[in-house]
Amino acid sequence: MKKKFFFTLNEINKKVLPKLSGKDPLKMNKFQKAILAYRYYVLINSLD
Repeated sequence: MKKKFFFTLNEINKKVLPKLSGKDPLKMNKFQKAILAYRYYVLINSLD
């Protein structure tokens, strides 16, 4: 159940949230870092 929830959440994130892959994390503001961390957390939990 948990894996399916995070997988669905990850699919929604791909469509809604901005892509931050080409940016340098050291130059991001706090909001962009929070989005990056959230996306990473959801991705890791959807793969487990």
